[in-house]
Amino acid sequence: MSPFVRRLRLRNYKSIAQCDVELGAFTLLVGRNGAGKSNFLDAMRFVVDGLSSSLDHAIKSRGGIEAVRRRSTGHPHNFAVELDLEIDDAHFALYGFEIAAQKSGGFSVKKEQLEVRSGSNARLAHYLVEDGQLRQSSGSLPQVLADRLYLVNVSGLPDFRPVYDGLISMGFYNLSPEAIKELQTPDAGELLHRDGSNLASVIARLAKERPEVMERVRNYLQSIVPGVTDVVREQLGPRETLLFRQDVEGAQHPWRFYAASMSDGTLRALGALVAVQQFASKSRRARLIGIEEPEAALHPAATGSLVDALREASTYTQVVVTTHSPELLENIDTTTETLLVVVANKGKTDIAKIDQASQESIKSHLYSPGELLRMDQLGLDYGDLQRQQQQPTLFDAVEEAK
Repeated sequence: MSPFVRRLRLRNYKSIAQCDVELGAFTLLVGRNGAGKSNFLDAMRFVVDGLSSSLDHAIKSRGGIEAVRRRSTGHPHNFAVELDLEIDDAHFALYGFEIAAQKSGGFSVKKEQLEVRSGSNARLAHYLVEDGQLRQSSGSLPQVLADRLYLVNVSGLPDFRPVYDGLISMGFYNLSPEAIKELQTPDAGELLHRDGSNLASVIARLAKERPEVMERVRNYLQSIVPGVTDVVREQLGPRETLLFRQDVEGAQHPWRFYAASMSDGTLRALGALVAVQQFASKSRRARLIGIEEPEAALHPAATGSLVDALREASTYTQVVVTTHSPELLENIDTTTETLLVVVANKGKTDIAKIDQASQESIKSHLYSPGELLRMDQLGLDYGDLQRQQQQPTLFDAVEEAK
């Protein structure tokens, strides 16, 4: 499958001063703790939050505008996010916005732009909003609302609806075993919550609407956690939890265990499997799934099966994963899968491809990516970093190509 987000460009988002990287169907971001991997995923999650709720909520839930815009001696006031999207085989889109911080602690949308293009790069629909005013548009469009992204206003129009639907179907996860162990409040199970706190409802929906998908989840879970034969939702009064069935030596039938009795690694692995297999609706898969450290608390021998599951999922859902696990990287094919190195440099996050020396070592089978990571020799390509700094905005690049 072609990736939904083909390219992501950020400016002054949290610790990221600037990055402009291409994403594959299966992308891994590798770096030390605190390097800024989570901030990269959070930039895309910010887009989802800003569209599905409001910009005010997206900013306040992150600690306010001062916590979102990058802190530095240069005091940048604005941050920007731009995405190059593949809607389907014949339609592409560029979407981006710039948010300005105000002295009062508030914010404003300084600029928002969307272009929908055909495969031949012909512009089919577009708009440009600057400082609360609609400056350019294709046809007559609704009024601008100052506290919302304009894509929300035009999301009901046929030209823009696929972009909106694709973006809000993206899901980002930092799975919490403690949240999964707690008795959960039933819901529709449409999309897995970020911490996995509605995992039981999502599993129930998959079992009912897509039993073949749930069977794949069970098969992978069995290969990751030997002995586990099944997992289902169990209703406990007004709440629900997960019920696992596991083979036990000497027992005629599998024993039953609630989620509270299962290991953190098992619950995180199950959450990751469901996240990449879930449907955003009855007929439409989530377009992109981002997961932070899915291998955490998992035995190294089981990471191969987890990578196989993520790789299979990437054939129909774009998958972006953060990690600092050598065992996970041992199972990565750098010729077909995208590997990005994340480095913290004096409080600033740099993100780029792996350096040429590392690439040559991997291609010539001198070292694997995991071995290079263990030796702290998985380097960042500073030539790629310099290219990013000289790269025009996504919209400027399209105009230059024309």
